[in-house]
Amino acid sequence: MNVIDIILDKRYGRELNDEQIAFFVKGVTDGSIPDYQASALLMAIVLNGMNEREMTTLTLEMARSGEQNDLSFVGDITVDKHSTGGVGDKITPLVMPLCSSFGVKIVKLTGRGLGFTGGTVDKFSSIEGFDINVPQDRFGELVRSVGVVISGQTPDLAPADKILYALRDVTGTVDSIPLIASSIMSKKLAGGADAIVLDVTCGSGAYMNNVDRARDLAKAMIRIGNLAGRRTVAVITDMDQPLGRCCGNIMEMEEVWDTLSGKGEEDVVDIATVIASKMIMLADKQGQLSSDELIEELRARLNDGRARDEFVKLIRSQGGEFIDGVPVYRDRPNKIFEVRSKRDGYVRSIRTDEIGYSSVMLGAGRLKKDDEIDYGAGIKFIKKRGDQVSYGDVLCELYVGKDSVITPDSNALKEIADKVFKAYNIMPGAPEKRRSVIDVLEQQ
Repeated sequence: MNVIDIILDKRYGRELNDEQIAFFVKGVTDGSIPDYQASALLMAIVLNGMNEREMTTLTLEMARSGEQNDLSFVGDITVDKHSTGGVGDKITPLVMPLCSSFGVKIVKLTGRGLGFTGGTVDKFSSIEGFDINVPQDRFGELVRSVGVVISGQTPDLAPADKILYALRDVTGTVDSIPLIASSIMSKKLAGGADAIVLDVTCGSGAYMNNVDRARDLAKAMIRIGNLAGRRTVAVITDMDQPLGRCCGNIMEMEEVWDTLSGKGEEDVVDIATVIASKMIMLADKQGQLSSDELIEELRARLNDGRARDEFVKLIRSQGGEFIDGVPVYRDRPNKIFEVRSKRDGYVRSIRTDEIGYSSVMLGAGRLKKDDEIDYGAGIKFIKKRGDQVSYGDVLCELYVGKDSVITPDSNALKEIADKVFKAYNIMPGAPEKRRSVIDVLEQQ
């Protein structure tokens, strides 16, 4: 088989057969297909697309390119959850204890943040003593004793995706639904869960910047999951402003603790309870509760401490430290600046990507994989969409950790503050209210 023929077939809009796709993925993984030929085929896919069968075959071959987790030891239906990313997204640390309180078993493999989207690994790593690198031979022990285990993703999971993703990032081939869907789902399928709930974010802080594109991506991933024998549900959520009241690793985990103590922001509670309800129903652990009753019960468990008790068990089981019943963090966020409004009006929108990049500039994220994280860095949002503001009102607060090189009088801070202010769109008249959960898509 000749890779040039495969490139030409897709260039001229022809379908690739299963053997061609398998040959391509194997060649990418073992290095026999050079980057320039792989990039050429990626561009042909961007221009001419893939049908349902091609996408599913590509996903399955990428999933088989490395290790595949066997979760049969759990002895029950396992459910995984994935978010397409955003700013202030602290949903995973909430849905895990919520689901655990219903007896759902979860083995969560997750990654570090890169770019302006935060990483779940980094959030949990901000807790003193928490071990995010759990060896696979301990998964069974932790699932049996706690119900949940969370670990950094092994580099041997879907290695073809890692290679292709790096190529897409530098060849202008990221924005393709077949390639995004196969990238996400290959890792989910290799992860071994029986069912998958996808949080497909939509807006200025997401891959998909409009609802129609988000639905198209969600439908593609649901079809792939179902064809691969994994029950799959997608929840489309709003990422046209940061989620919750803050972004930044320690600050988000503190917000998680507050939410588990009944003091959560409505957008966070809304998304977390809807996603948790879908995970619980896929695991068939809802008992006699209807979907609406289950969401109300989940809200109750955020308020009465039951979900928080499960969170404490999870953190302690992986070495996380507590003092006086509260998690101990690796740093302390210190407020360094207040961004104030320069006009009267209402917050109509917030450029979430610009907020995300600003938090990275503060040190809360990384643009290169070897960048160091400032766990104390972040942004607290005082005003969000729909809030009325007057000249001089504080829009948000900027924070850094104790060892930050950013000082109150540094040029870097002035640049960040200016970027944050420009992310706020303040106009006369209040915008229409909208819910954080935009849509739920199931069987396709």
